[in-house]
Amino acid sequence: MLTESNVLYYDPFDYRIDDDPYPIWQRMRAEAPLYHNEKYNFYALSRYADVVRALPDWQNYRSGHGTTADILFSGIEVPPGILLFEDPPLHDLHRRLLSRVFTPRRMLAVEGLVRDFCCRALDPLQDLDGFDVVANFGAILAMRTIGYLLGIPEDEQQQIRDRNDATITVPSGEGGIGVVSPTIFEDSIAMFVEYIDWRAGHPSDDLMTDLLNAEIEEPDGTVRPLERNEILAYTAMIAGAGNETSARLIGFMAQLLAEHPDQRRALVADRSLIPSAVEETLRFEPPSPVQARYVANDVEWYGEKLSAGSYMLLLNGSANRDQAQFPDPDRYDIHRQGAHLSFGQGIHFCLGSALARLEARVAMEEMLNRWTEWDVDYAGAERARTSSVRGWSKLPVRTR
Repeated sequence: MLTESNVLYYDPFDYRIDDDPYPIWQRMRAEAPLYHNEKYNFYALSRYADVVRALPDWQNYRSGHGTTADILFSGIEVPPGILLFEDPPLHDLHRRLLSRVFTPRRMLAVEGLVRDFCCRALDPLQDLDGFDVVANFGAILAMRTIGYLLGIPEDEQQQIRDRNDATITVPSGEGGIGVVSPTIFEDSIAMFVEYIDWRAGHPSDDLMTDLLNAEIEEPDGTVRPLERNEILAYTAMIAGAGNETSARLIGFMAQLLAEHPDQRRALVADRSLIPSAVEETLRFEPPSPVQARYVANDVEWYGEKLSAGSYMLLLNGSANRDQAQFPDPDRYDIHRQGAHLSFGQGIHFCLGSALARLEARVAMEEMLNRWTEWDVDYAGAERARTSSVRGWSKLPVRTR
């Protein structure tokens, strides 16, 4: 959003900006590569070279105070076990554990189930003139997949998703930061208390059972089981992250392929291009385009010194459109090569990246198995207004 005087202004809580932040981010890269917002007193880096340098630098840019702007700015205390909001050494202990239970073997075994979830969602829609790609498909697929991995019964998964959406949704209007609940983490964790207790007496081949049986090695070499609150925090984090980002990615992919019919037809002709299309969608419209960090030590950018305790936003969504890194960056091109920053860098690289890619690939394969052409009904589309991700909550399409 630009004021009447054309002053550059970026606000992560302004819906008008969130609808299309790319023109503002382009100006930030050109005019203010180190941007400062006086209203919320944060800094932001928008160029690829800067974001790719800062993302893995956990010594200076910490996650333990929150990695979304609303959590970071609010000063809410983050409980242990939420990997996204942790720094070493605690982060390393918890990530090693999660890496052991979130294995490539398990991801490989999930593909057949993901395809089955897709078919169950899409088959009843085949004779209709259209459907909502997010509400009737992407959100259901993400919910079913993460629910299966965690061991949450299918008839309870929708309630969990609805409660999670209510927890992270920011009401309309400016100043979204002011509506962050001081009990947001307690509320998220509370959703899973009865499931953890039930699963403890009914073990199965799922992540929840793995967490209940897992042991963690402390820095001094002692080994202990996970505490109950850690298990709950892990479960809440996996459920929240797995539900939201995959659903938004599938929505963006359907939107962009509707807007670029020549590229959609290329996928119809050659399904081997779908993984590349997933990567380009992640670059062009990342579901998680802003990473918040707490500045732990004095740092300097572009001749300006930032004091320890400052807030920094790393705009990976902007970096993905940096013309210094990507030729013609505002063009959607499923044949493009090059590494995007949508899953982060360094110790916080997304552990669920393989699952997200799998879900998006299979979802698009199954959509194209049923429809080769569709248009978006933007009159009925709605954006998700959450504290953590960007994307569509409703995206109706007309199939042809």
